[in-house]
Parts: sequence; C-alpha cells; structure tokens
Amino acid sequence: MRSLILNGLIGRFRAVAKDRQAAAAVELALAMPALCLFIFGIIQVGYALWVQNALDYSVATAARCASLNLTGSSCVGNTSQVTTYAAAQSGATVDSSAFTYTRTAACGCQVSASYTLALDIPWDALSVTLTSSSCVAPPPTKTCAT
Repeated sequence: MRSLILNGLIGRFRAVAKDRQAAAAVELALAMPALCLFIFGIIQVGYALWVQNALDYSVATAARCASLNLTGSSCVGNTSQVTTYAAAQSGATVDSSAFTYTRTAACGCQVSASYTLALDIPWDALSVTLTSSSCVAPPPTKTCAT
C-alpha cells in the first residue's frame, strides 16, 4: 500500500515537472523585481546628474555675475541676493539656502552649493549629497559684490 502511494506521488511530481505551460510567467516573476530596480535606478541616476549639472551652471553663473558687479544686475548686492540669483539660475527646485557666497575668497568671488538629493529607488532609500563650487576673480577695476 505504501509503495502505491509513493509511486502515485512520484508520478504526479513527474507530470508537474514536465508541464512547461507557466514557465515563462514564473521566469518573468523572478526577473521583474531586478529589472524594475535597474530601470528605476537608471532614471534616478540620470536625475541626479541633471541636478548636478544645474548646480554647476548656477554657481558658475552667480560667481561670474558677482565678480562683474554690474549696476542694476539682479545678483549685485548682499550675500542673500547672490544666493537667490544662483537658485533662480539653477532651473531645478534647489532652495537658495543650499548656496553660499564668499566675497573674500583668495580666488575672488566664490559661490558654492551643497544639496542633498533623496533617490526614489523602489525597495531602497538612498540619498546623495551633490556639491559644486565656482570662483571667479573680478576685473582689475571692480570688486566682488558685497
């Protein structure tokens, strides 16, 4: 009696093992989490590179504008105006508090930025701190914006 039950179970296992109808669905279910993580990771890394480029552009533009110290320019004035100008130039949603302006740097007018970006990758909470700095010496007849 025992061998009949055992033979019946073995026969059913062999039938299931030979059945290939749902193999593609099982393979997709096993591969899909890794594929989604890879795709969303690529999107988030691209976004981080875009924000880094925006920071680089905004600090370079603000440092240049502060070094020229042109009358009537929106970046001329106090530190708050230079950092607000840098945030406006970024094109990203970076607050002006992420920027710092140093008019007494050895290299000239220096604008720096430090921004912490939270990466929205499924199943993983990562954040990266992006930094950028630019320093432009003013022309001989000008001084950095105050």
